[in-house]
Amino acid sequence: MPLTDISTKSAKPKDKLYKISDEKGLYLSVRPNGGKYWQMKYRFDGKEKLLSFGVYPEVSLKEARDKRDDARKQIKEGIDPSAEKKLAKITRMVDADNSFENVAREWHEKQKSRYTSKHHKTVLVRLEKDVFPLLGSRPVGQIKAPELLVTVQKIEKRGAVDLSHRMLQTTGQIFRYAIATGRAERDISADLRGALTTRKKVNHANLKENDLPEFLGKLENYHGELQTKLAMKMLILTFVRTGELRGMKWQELNFDTAEWHIPAERMKMREKHIVPLSAQAIELLKEIRTIHNNQEFVFPSRINPHKSTSENTLIYALYRMGYHSKATAHGFRATASTILNEKNFRADVIEKQLAHGERNKVRASYNHAQYLPDRKDMMQWWANHLEKLTIIKK
Repeated sequence: MPLTDISTKSAKPKDKLYKISDEKGLYLSVRPNGGKYWQMKYRFDGKEKLLSFGVYPEVSLKEARDKRDDARKQIKEGIDPSAEKKLAKITRMVDADNSFENVAREWHEKQKSRYTSKHHKTVLVRLEKDVFPLLGSRPVGQIKAPELLVTVQKIEKRGAVDLSHRMLQTTGQIFRYAIATGRAERDISADLRGALTTRKKVNHANLKENDLPEFLGKLENYHGELQTKLAMKMLILTFVRTGELRGMKWQELNFDTAEWHIPAERMKMREKHIVPLSAQAIELLKEIRTIHNNQEFVFPSRINPHKSTSENTLIYALYRMGYHSKATAHGFRATASTILNEKNFRADVIEKQLAHGERNKVRASYNHAQYLPDRKDMMQWWANHLEKLTIIKK
């Protein structure tokens, strides 16, 4: 006699396990501890097998019968439902291991040698905030382009257009890593080219050559901290990135060869970079030595001598000089590049000095000193040119 909801519910435990049959191989196994388990006996390839469907009442009588019927259909089609269940379990485990979040974290860990520690942390924070909530649990190989589009458009809709493009690039790198490690077949980010709002290229505000005399005159009369004034002068003389200048260490300087060797880990392109130091730059460094005795940083923080000066120091100095929105610290790179190109210095020499990195990493490892004699001449010309504009003196 088939089971009913009432007979299933009222089945009481006994000293030993016993079974109450339903029909078509389904039965309820009642344990001495009161547990009730749905099971089904069936034969496949001449062997008797057992299939479990869960615990009552989490799995109702109707649900157990539906599972039984599905299993009977599989058997009829020549599929062993027990083997299929094990395969599904393994697939779920593999999918969990190969979730987008797991693959992304694995990829991210491998970027430590390529990124600065700050950028490395920033990338993970952005993934955790904007991507993992929507895609993190999905098997990386099963994610479709529309899912990724929804994710990056959500970033775009809050006004972070540039970030939405960067995150699309980052997810593309993750998908390509998944392909390389056998967990995805294609990079779906490529399908979304043109799907986001076009970014407007924003150039750093920079000064033209005819703006320099007035600016340098104001800098010479700057009444803020002397270290800040000298840092600004050094930035103009070397036109490095502001982070590279702020992190300048005495041990990186060679006064005998008049060179500043910036290690790869401090460079944006992760390549060692040499900055030839003009006579004017050497004099500036000597002056800096007279205002503090910090043994590590050339431009140390006033608050913590074990750290470099703040990234806002030069920005606020420009504001106080009246150059808010008219000039940026980073913009001096564009100023120098424009003038040097106009003065017919070789473009490849200028680019090398700007540390616009060699994309071939093997070649780059040998090229940090490329064009060095020409760069030394160019950097001295640049310092002399600035001096002619009446501001930086030996």
